[in-house]
Amino acid sequence: MLSVLRSTWPLLAGVMLLMVGNGMQGTLLGIRGSIEGISTTQMSVVMASYFGGFLLGSRMVPDMIQKVGHVRVFAALASTISAVLVLYAVVPRWEIWAIERLIIGFCFSGVYITSESWLNASATNETRGQALSAYMIVQMLGIIGAQILMNTADPAGYLLFIIPSVLVSFAFLPILLSAQPAPQFSTIQRMSFATLFRVSPLGCVGIFLMGGVFSAIFGMASVWGSARGLSVTEISAFVAAIYIGGLVLQYPVGWLSDHGDRRVIVLALAVLGTLACLATLMLQPDIWGLLLTAAIIGGVANPVYSLLLAYTNDFLDAKDMAAASAGLLFINGVGAITGPLITGWLMETLGPDGFWAYIGALLLVLALYTGWRRTRRPTPAQDQSFAVIAPSATPLAVEAALETAGSDELRTD
Repeated sequence: MLSVLRSTWPLLAGVMLLMVGNGMQGTLLGIRGSIEGISTTQMSVVMASYFGGFLLGSRMVPDMIQKVGHVRVFAALASTISAVLVLYAVVPRWEIWAIERLIIGFCFSGVYITSESWLNASATNETRGQALSAYMIVQMLGIIGAQILMNTADPAGYLLFIIPSVLVSFAFLPILLSAQPAPQFSTIQRMSFATLFRVSPLGCVGIFLMGGVFSAIFGMASVWGSARGLSVTEISAFVAAIYIGGLVLQYPVGWLSDHGDRRVIVLALAVLGTLACLATLMLQPDIWGLLLTAAIIGGVANPVYSLLLAYTNDFLDAKDMAAASAGLLFINGVGAITGPLITGWLMETLGPDGFWAYIGALLLVLALYTGWRRTRRPTPAQDQSFAVIAPSATPLAVEAALETAGSDELRTD
């Protein structure tokens, strides 16, 4: 691992700072929106715009990279992110924020694509798995660290917008000044959605549902916290607990995944998440109970996403994994756009409890559908090992992670 860190630390340091900036702006906008008197429905449009921009970027940025190269694309997108983070505070109107969130979602998608292709090219076959694990851990630690910084200034002022802007500006210094050459970039062939659904109906439906869960968590958690009357410290702790739960449970769930039917584990985790949401709705716990629920939901959502990707790839040849991953990530993006919009509508209708009602309903549907699919298809041979994959990962990172997990399994056997 030390040799991996020595060769990839500029990229990992840059990604850490980018994720701190992204984590801060996601939490801060929900809190500042409440201060500015912006309604929950309007904030849901703002939050959904990020995922619309992210989806658009995933389709357009690869062509940009092929035309002008990694360095120019990375520098242009990171500079735009830094500028938009400051502009949020200049005109605190939801319509302007929605446009800015669309832009920043597009830019972050492109930054992830360039970062992950750099990381993939800088690692060898022997170190790629460790490099990708370090990358995913750094992403989560960045978002957790962002929640600590949320408590350094008044969200009604300018400083909390300036801090992430400065951090993002610093983020591309270690990357652009690194001696590591820019990698060659090739586009990924896409698989039709009809073919993908025939390969794995559970993978398609599950990934779509998890897109809604993730976007509700990442986009609407601070909006919910403000509506619930939580303080800035409590909201930031709540968001941090989600990612701590995901970080802690990824690896034990991954071990279980490689030793049993993945659908049973998806079913169990979906039921656990549903029960956690139901308990929160019924008991209305204090902040400590909410932190526990947040950790459970994070611990459910992150592994389930990786499980569904691994399960789908159990039915594919290695040459089709990249195309299938690209299709699944697009499906996830569509689900992510709908998440904040429906959550916002439910919160306007039911109050803050609409947040938990939406997440619980999606996990319940996933549990029911997974149980039904178990009766329709035998357990597949597990040709694909579990790989830790973040929801923001691009097809390149997903393909590399799954290939590495598969090759590790062959070496073990």
